[in-house]
Amino acid sequence: MIKAEHREWIVVTSDREIIRSVWASGSIPISSEDFLSLLEPSEQLYTDEETTEYRRQRRKGNPKTLSRKEKAIRRALKKL
Repeated sequence: MIKAEHREWIVVTSDREIIRSVWASGSIPISSEDFLSLLEPSEQLYTDEETTEYRRQRRKGNPKTLSRKEKAIRRALKKL
């Protein structure tokens, strides 16, 4: 369904295989935990102590700068 239409989708899932497929199609996956915390205003999104699936990989460059994927996720969450 995502690949059929050439537009950017926001997909809420915690399934790694679906996440990889969504990134490959040019859309943005949001983890279930992040979406739930968006619905519950008492929790703060993306705290420094919180480790998400996207931050587990070692990256080169400035560690305080967000990756393209993290920036895309934040933009998508602001739209919701």
